[in-house]
Amino acid sequence: MAKRDYYEVLGISKDASQGELKKAYRKLALKYHPDRNPDNADAEVKFKEAAEAYEVLNNAEKKQRYDRFGHQGVGGAAGGGAGGFGGGMSMDDIFSQFGDIFGGAFGGGGGFSNGFGGGGARRRRKGTNLRIKVKLDLAEVLNGSIKKIKVNKLVAAEGTTFKTCTTCRGAGQVNRVTNTILGQMQTASVCPTCQGSGEMVDKRPPGSDENGLVRKEEVISIDIPAGVEEGMQLNVSGKGNAAPMGGVPGDLLVVIEELEHDTIKRNGKNLHYDLYVSFIDAVIGGIAEVPLVEGKAKINISAGTQSGKLVRLKGKGLPSVQSYGKGDMLVNINVWTPQELSKDEKKILEKLKDSENFQPTANHDEKNFFQKVKDMFE
Repeated sequence: MAKRDYYEVLGISKDASQGELKKAYRKLALKYHPDRNPDNADAEVKFKEAAEAYEVLNNAEKKQRYDRFGHQGVGGAAGGGAGGFGGGMSMDDIFSQFGDIFGGAFGGGGGFSNGFGGGGARRRRKGTNLRIKVKLDLAEVLNGSIKKIKVNKLVAAEGTTFKTCTTCRGAGQVNRVTNTILGQMQTASVCPTCQGSGEMVDKRPPGSDENGLVRKEEVISIDIPAGVEEGMQLNVSGKGNAAPMGGVPGDLLVVIEELEHDTIKRNGKNLHYDLYVSFIDAVIGGIAEVPLVEGKAKINISAGTQSGKLVRLKGKGLPSVQSYGKGDMLVNINVWTPQELSKDEKKILEKLKDSENFQPTANHDEKNFFQKVKDMFE
Protein backbone atom coordinates (compact mmCIF):
# COMPACT_ATOMS: atom_id res chain seq x y z
CA MET A 1 0.00 0.00 0.00
CA ALA A 2 1.39 3.39 -1.01
CA LYS A 3 2.16 5.86 1.74
CA ARG A 4 -0.01 8.93 2.03
CA ASP A 5 1.48 12.37 1.65
CA TYR A 6 2.79 13.57 5.03
CA TYR A 7 1.11 16.95 4.71
CA GLU A 8 -2.17 15.20 3.94
CA VAL A 9 -1.73 12.93 6.97
CA LEU A 10 -1.38 15.89 9.33
CA GLY A 11 -3.85 18.10 7.47
CA ILE A 12 -1.45 21.03 7.03
CA SER A 13 0.00 22.99 4.13
CA LYS A 14 3.65 22.93 3.05
CA ASP A 15 4.23 26.40 4.48
CA ALA A 16 2.73 25.60 7.88
CA SER A 17 4.61 26.99 10.89
CA GLN A 18 6.27 24.84 13.56
CA GLY A 19 3.44 25.72 15.90
CA GLU A 20 0.83 24.56 13.41
CA LEU A 21 2.79 21.36 12.77
CA LYS A 22 2.98 20.48 16.48
CA LYS A 23 -0.66 21.38 17.05
CA ALA A 24 -1.82 19.16 14.17
CA TYR A 25 0.30 16.23 15.33
CA ARG A 26 -0.77 16.52 18.97
CA LYS A 27 -4.43 16.57 17.94
CA LEU A 28 -4.09 13.36 15.90
CA ALA A 29 -1.97 11.62 18.52
CA LEU A 30 -4.57 12.31 21.20
CA LYS A 31 -7.39 11.23 18.88
CA TYR A 32 -5.81 7.91 17.91
CA HIS A 33 -3.98 7.14 21.15
CA PRO A 34 -4.26 3.39 21.96
CA ASP A 35 -5.72 4.10 25.42
CA ARG A 36 -8.62 5.88 23.76
CA ASN A 37 -8.92 3.22 21.05
CA PRO A 38 -8.31 -0.17 22.68
CA ASP A 39 -8.02 -3.09 20.26
CA ASN A 40 -8.47 -0.75 17.31
CA ALA A 41 -5.87 -1.68 14.68
CA ASP A 42 -6.90 1.16 12.35
CA ALA A 43 -6.36 3.75 15.09
CA GLU A 44 -2.92 2.31 15.85
CA VAL A 45 -1.94 2.58 12.17
CA LYS A 46 -3.07 6.20 12.06
CA PHE A 47 -1.25 6.95 15.32
CA LYS A 48 2.03 5.63 13.88
CA GLU A 49 1.36 7.31 10.53
CA ALA A 50 0.99 10.71 12.20
CA ALA A 51 4.17 10.13 14.23
CA GLU A 52 6.14 9.25 11.09
CA ALA A 53 4.88 12.34 9.28
CA TYR A 54 5.80 14.58 12.22
CA GLU A 55 9.25 12.98 12.59
CA VAL A 56 10.09 13.94 9.00
CA LEU A 57 8.43 17.36 8.75
CA ASN A 58 9.80 18.50 12.11
CA ASN A 59 13.37 17.92 10.90
CA ALA A 60 14.51 20.70 8.54
CA GLU A 61 16.91 18.48 6.58
CA LYS A 62 14.43 15.62 6.19
CA LYS A 63 11.62 18.02 5.28
CA GLN A 64 13.77 19.54 2.53
CA ARG A 65 14.53 16.09 1.07
CA TYR A 66 10.89 15.03 1.36
CA ASP A 67 9.66 18.18 -0.42
CA ARG A 68 12.12 17.47 -3.24
CA PHE A 69 12.08 13.69 -3.58
CA GLY A 70 8.95 12.49 -1.76
CA HIS A 71 9.04 9.37 0.43
CA GLN A 72 12.10 8.01 -1.41
CA GLY A 73 14.08 11.07 -0.39
CA VAL A 74 13.74 10.25 3.32
CA GLY A 75 14.73 6.62 2.90
CA GLY A 76 11.51 4.96 1.77
CA ALA A 77 13.41 2.66 -0.54
CA ALA A 78 16.27 1.64 1.68
CA GLY A 79 16.19 -1.75 3.29
CA GLY A 80 15.52 -2.60 6.88
CA GLY A 81 12.37 -0.54 7.38
CA ALA A 82 13.72 2.75 6.16
CA GLY A 83 11.65 5.84 5.88
CA GLY A 84 10.81 7.19 9.34
CA PHE A 85 9.25 4.58 11.63
CA GLY A 86 8.34 2.39 8.71
CA GLY A 87 7.12 -0.64 10.67
CA GLY A 88 10.29 -1.29 12.56
CA MET A 89 9.44 1.22 15.30
CA SER A 90 7.14 0.36 18.17
CA MET A 91 4.67 2.59 19.96
CA ASP A 92 7.20 2.84 22.76
CA ASP A 93 9.75 4.30 20.36
CA ILE A 94 7.27 6.96 19.32
CA PHE A 95 6.74 8.05 22.91
CA SER A 96 10.49 8.12 23.56
CA GLN A 97 11.12 10.43 20.61
CA PHE A 98 8.11 12.71 20.86
CA GLY A 99 7.34 12.88 24.55
CA ASP A 100 8.37 16.53 24.59
CA ILE A 101 5.47 17.57 22.41
CA PHE A 102 2.80 16.17 24.73
CA GLY A 103 4.14 17.44 28.05
CA GLY A 104 2.27 15.49 30.73
CA ALA A 105 -0.32 14.04 28.38
CA PHE A 106 1.40 10.67 28.16
CA GLY A 107 2.67 8.70 31.07
CA GLY A 108 3.49 9.87 34.56
CA GLY A 109 -0.05 10.77 35.67
CA GLY A 110 -1.30 12.75 32.66
CA GLY A 111 -4.37 10.60 32.06
CA PHE A 112 -2.85 7.94 29.77
CA SER A 113 -0.55 5.02 30.40
CA ASN A 114 1.90 4.04 27.73
CA GLY A 115 0.54 0.54 27.61
CA PHE A 116 3.89 -1.21 27.67
CA GLY A 117 3.88 -2.66 31.16
CA GLY A 118 6.82 -0.69 32.47
CA GLY A 119 5.17 2.28 34.11
CA GLY A 120 4.20 5.47 32.34
CA ALA A 121 7.52 7.25 32.84
CA ARG A 122 9.90 4.57 31.61
CA ARG A 123 11.64 5.52 28.42
CA ARG A 124 13.76 3.69 25.89
CA ARG A 125 16.88 5.50 24.81
CA LYS A 126 17.94 5.61 21.19
CA GLY A 127 21.42 4.89 19.91
CA THR A 128 23.28 7.41 17.79
CA ASN A 129 23.07 7.44 14.01
CA LEU A 130 25.96 6.51 11.73
CA ARG A 131 26.67 8.16 8.39
CA ILE A 132 28.51 6.53 5.48
CA LYS A 133 29.12 7.37 1.82
CA VAL A 134 28.38 4.92 -0.98
CA LYS A 135 29.92 5.43 -4.42
CA LEU A 136 27.83 4.50 -7.47
CA ASP A 137 28.58 4.53 -11.18
CA LEU A 138 25.94 5.35 -13.82
CA ALA A 139 25.14 1.67 -14.42
CA GLU A 140 24.28 1.24 -10.73
CA VAL A 141 22.19 4.42 -10.81
CA LEU A 142 20.38 3.08 -13.89
CA ASN A 143 19.49 -0.32 -12.42
CA GLY A 144 19.65 0.19 -8.69
CA SER A 145 22.15 -1.69 -6.58
CA ILE A 146 22.55 -3.84 -3.50
CA LYS A 147 25.70 -2.80 -1.66
CA LYS A 148 27.28 -4.76 1.17
CA ILE A 149 29.08 -2.32 3.44
CA LYS A 150 31.32 -2.97 6.44
CA VAL A 151 30.28 -0.74 9.33
CA ASN A 152 32.14 -0.36 12.62
CA LYS A 153 29.48 0.29 15.23
CA LEU A 154 28.51 -0.10 18.88
CA VAL A 155 26.69 -3.32 19.78
CA ALA A 156 25.61 -4.89 23.07
CA ALA A 157 28.45 -6.96 24.54
CA GLU A 158 27.67 -10.61 25.19
CA GLY A 159 27.38 -11.34 28.89
CA THR A 160 26.12 -7.89 29.91
CA THR A 161 23.39 -8.09 32.53
CA PHE A 162 21.10 -5.43 33.94
CA LYS A 163 19.38 -4.70 37.21
CA THR A 164 16.69 -2.36 38.43
CA CYS A 165 17.91 1.21 38.75
CA THR A 166 18.70 1.94 42.38
CA THR A 167 17.85 5.64 42.04
CA CYS A 168 14.31 5.43 40.64
CA ARG A 169 13.67 1.76 41.56
CA GLY A 170 12.64 0.96 38.01
CA ALA A 171 10.14 3.77 37.62
CA GLY A 172 12.26 5.69 35.12
CA GLN A 173 11.53 8.98 36.85
CA VAL A 174 12.17 10.65 40.17
CA ASN A 175 9.57 12.65 42.07
CA ARG A 176 10.36 15.71 44.11
CA VAL A 177 8.12 17.51 46.58
CA THR A 178 8.69 21.24 46.99
CA ASN A 179 7.11 23.46 49.64
CA THR A 180 5.71 26.66 48.16
CA ILE A 181 3.47 29.44 49.45
CA LEU A 182 0.61 27.60 47.76
CA GLY A 183 1.42 24.37 49.51
CA GLN A 184 3.35 21.31 48.49
CA MET A 185 4.04 20.86 44.77
CA GLN A 186 5.13 17.54 43.33
CA THR A 187 7.22 17.42 40.15
CA ALA A 188 8.55 14.47 38.18
CA SER A 189 11.64 14.34 35.99
CA VAL A 190 13.60 11.71 34.07
CA CYS A 191 15.88 9.67 36.30
CA PRO A 192 19.44 11.04 35.90
CA THR A 193 21.01 7.62 36.55
CA CYS A 194 19.20 5.44 34.00
CA GLN A 195 17.94 8.23 31.70
CA GLY A 196 14.38 6.95 32.06
CA SER A 197 14.94 3.28 31.18
CA GLY A 198 14.42 1.99 34.73
CA GLU A 199 17.49 -0.23 34.47
CA MET A 200 21.22 0.02 34.94
CA VAL A 201 24.18 -2.18 34.07
CA ASP A 202 24.82 -4.89 36.63
CA LYS A 203 27.72 -6.82 35.10
CA ARG A 204 29.62 -6.22 31.88
CA PRO A 205 32.47 -8.15 30.22
CA PRO A 206 36.00 -6.73 29.99
CA GLY A 207 36.52 -4.35 27.09
CA SER A 208 32.96 -3.00 27.09
CA ASP A 209 32.09 0.58 28.03
CA GLU A 210 30.04 1.74 31.00
CA ASN A 211 26.83 0.89 29.11
CA GLY A 212 27.93 -2.65 28.25
CA LEU A 213 28.61 -1.80 24.60
CA VAL A 214 31.57 -2.77 22.40
CA ARG A 215 32.65 -1.84 18.89
CA LYS A 216 32.16 -4.52 16.29
CA GLU A 217 32.36 -4.67 12.50
CA GLU A 218 29.14 -5.69 10.79
CA VAL A 219 28.39 -6.26 7.09
CA ILE A 220 25.13 -4.51 6.20
CA SER A 221 23.25 -5.03 2.95
CA ILE A 222 21.82 -1.79 1.56
CA ASP A 223 19.18 -1.83 -1.17
CA ILE A 224 19.73 1.33 -3.22
CA PRO A 225 16.88 2.25 -5.60
CA ALA A 226 17.43 3.17 -9.23
CA GLY A 227 17.66 6.87 -10.07
CA VAL A 228 19.33 8.16 -6.90
CA GLU A 229 21.33 11.36 -7.22
CA GLU A 230 24.53 12.87 -5.83
CA GLY A 231 24.07 13.94 -2.21
CA MET A 232 20.80 12.07 -1.68
CA GLN A 233 20.57 10.41 1.73
CA LEU A 234 18.89 7.08 2.42
CA ASN A 235 17.91 5.99 5.91
CA VAL A 236 18.38 2.35 6.97
CA SER A 237 16.42 2.09 10.20
CA GLY A 238 17.94 0.34 13.21
CA LYS A 239 21.40 -0.22 11.69
CA GLY A 240 23.22 2.49 13.64
CA ASN A 241 24.81 2.26 17.08
CA ALA A 242 23.09 0.21 19.76
CA ALA A 243 21.44 2.09 22.61
CA PRO A 244 22.21 1.64 26.30
CA MET A 245 19.97 -0.63 28.37
CA GLY A 246 18.40 -2.38 25.39
CA GLY A 247 16.99 0.78 23.85
CA VAL A 248 16.25 1.53 20.22
CA PRO A 249 19.27 1.29 17.86
CA GLY A 250 20.15 4.37 15.85
CA ASP A 251 19.89 4.54 12.07
CA LEU A 252 22.43 4.19 9.29
CA LEU A 253 22.41 7.26 7.03
CA VAL A 254 23.66 6.41 3.54
CA VAL A 255 24.87 9.38 1.48
CA ILE A 256 25.05 8.82 -2.28
CA GLU A 257 28.26 9.79 -4.09
CA GLU A 258 28.07 9.52 -7.87
CA LEU A 259 31.17 8.59 -9.87
CA GLU A 260 31.70 10.66 -13.00
CA HIS A 261 31.42 8.83 -16.33
CA ASP A 262 34.23 9.18 -18.87
CA THR A 263 32.06 10.47 -21.72
CA ILE A 264 28.43 10.71 -20.58
CA LYS A 265 27.25 13.64 -18.46
CA ARG A 266 24.19 13.57 -16.25
CA ASN A 267 21.55 16.28 -15.81
CA GLY A 268 18.84 14.96 -13.51
CA LYS A 269 17.37 11.94 -15.26
CA ASN A 270 18.65 13.05 -18.69
CA LEU A 271 22.05 12.20 -20.15
CA HIS A 272 24.25 14.20 -22.54
CA TYR A 273 26.83 12.94 -24.99
CA ASP A 274 29.06 14.89 -27.41
CA LEU A 275 29.34 13.03 -30.71
CA TYR A 276 32.06 14.04 -33.16
CA VAL A 277 31.53 13.22 -36.85
CA SER A 278 33.84 13.77 -39.78
CA PHE A 279 33.37 16.60 -42.25
CA ILE A 280 32.63 14.00 -44.95
CA ASP A 281 29.89 12.27 -42.91
CA ALA A 282 28.35 15.63 -42.09
CA VAL A 283 28.22 16.48 -45.83
CA ILE A 284 27.05 13.21 -47.38
CA GLY A 285 25.45 11.56 -44.31
CA GLY A 286 26.16 8.29 -42.58
CA ILE A 287 25.55 6.19 -39.47
CA ALA A 288 27.22 6.86 -36.13
CA GLU A 289 27.42 4.81 -32.94
CA VAL A 290 26.58 6.37 -29.58
CA PRO A 291 27.57 4.75 -26.25
CA LEU A 292 24.80 4.36 -23.68
CA VAL A 293 25.15 3.62 -19.98
CA GLU A 294 24.61 0.02 -21.01
CA GLY A 295 25.20 -0.96 -24.62
CA LYS A 296 25.24 1.25 -27.69
CA ALA A 297 22.79 2.92 -30.09
CA LYS A 298 23.10 3.82 -33.76
CA ILE A 299 21.85 7.13 -35.14
CA ASN A 300 21.54 8.42 -38.66
CA ILE A 301 23.62 11.42 -39.65
CA SER A 302 21.59 13.13 -42.33
CA ALA A 303 23.33 14.78 -45.28
CA GLY A 304 24.15 18.41 -44.62
CA THR A 305 24.21 18.04 -40.81
CA GLN A 306 25.38 21.21 -39.09
CA SER A 307 27.59 21.25 -36.03
CA GLY A 308 25.49 21.68 -32.88
CA LYS A 309 22.54 19.59 -34.04
CA LEU A 310 20.81 17.76 -31.19
CA VAL A 311 19.46 14.24 -31.50
CA ARG A 312 17.15 12.94 -28.81
CA LEU A 313 17.14 9.24 -27.90
CA LYS A 314 13.90 8.91 -25.99
CA GLY A 315 13.94 6.74 -22.88
CA LYS A 316 17.69 6.16 -22.99
CA GLY A 317 18.35 8.24 -19.89
CA LEU A 318 17.98 7.38 -16.18
CA PRO A 319 14.90 6.57 -14.10
CA SER A 320 13.60 9.08 -11.57
CA VAL A 321 13.77 7.90 -7.98
CA GLN A 322 10.37 9.42 -7.13
CA SER A 323 8.39 8.86 -10.35
CA TYR A 324 7.85 6.51 -13.27
CA GLY A 325 9.52 6.58 -16.67
CA LYS A 326 13.03 7.38 -17.80
CA GLY A 327 14.82 10.45 -19.05
CA ASP A 328 16.38 10.81 -22.49
CA MET A 329 19.83 10.77 -24.00
CA LEU A 330 20.66 14.03 -25.78
CA VAL A 331 23.35 13.66 -28.43
CA ASN A 332 25.08 16.89 -29.42
CA ILE A 333 26.63 16.47 -32.90
CA ASN A 334 29.93 18.25 -33.50
CA VAL A 335 31.53 18.35 -36.95
CA TRP A 336 35.24 17.58 -36.61
CA THR A 337 37.55 19.85 -38.60
CA PRO A 338 40.90 18.30 -39.60
CA GLN A 339 43.86 20.20 -38.18
CA GLU A 340 46.43 18.94 -40.67
CA LEU A 341 46.04 18.12 -44.38
CA SER A 342 48.24 16.38 -46.93
CA LYS A 343 49.07 18.18 -50.16
CA ASP A 344 46.58 16.09 -52.13
CA GLU A 345 43.81 16.69 -49.57
CA LYS A 346 44.49 20.40 -49.64
CA LYS A 347 44.34 20.50 -53.45
CA ILE A 348 40.97 18.73 -53.46
CA LEU A 349 39.50 21.15 -50.96
CA GLU A 350 40.92 24.19 -52.77
CA LYS A 351 39.10 23.08 -55.91
CA LEU A 352 35.86 23.10 -53.90
CA LYS A 353 36.59 26.36 -52.15
CA ASP A 354 34.85 28.53 -54.75
CA SER A 355 31.91 26.15 -55.24
CA GLU A 356 28.61 27.78 -54.37
CA ASN A 357 27.60 24.76 -52.27
CA PHE A 358 30.59 25.33 -49.99
CA GLN A 359 29.81 28.97 -49.25
CA PRO A 360 28.42 29.46 -45.71
CA THR A 361 24.92 30.91 -45.63
CA ALA A 362 23.92 32.10 -42.19
CA ASN A 363 20.38 31.04 -41.33
CA HIS A 364 19.09 33.51 -38.77
CA ASP A 365 16.10 31.26 -38.13
CA GLU A 366 18.41 28.53 -36.87
CA LYS A 367 17.95 28.06 -33.11
CA ASN A 368 20.90 28.14 -30.76
CA PHE A 369 21.96 25.20 -28.56
CA PHE A 370 20.07 26.28 -25.44
CA GLN A 371 16.86 26.91 -27.36
CA LYS A 372 17.12 23.44 -28.91
CA VAL A 373 17.49 21.86 -25.49
CA LYS A 374 14.56 23.89 -24.18
CA ASP A 375 12.35 22.89 -27.12
CA MET A 376 13.01 19.22 -26.51
CA PHE A 377 11.37 19.36 -23.07
CA GLU A 378 8.38 21.47 -23.96
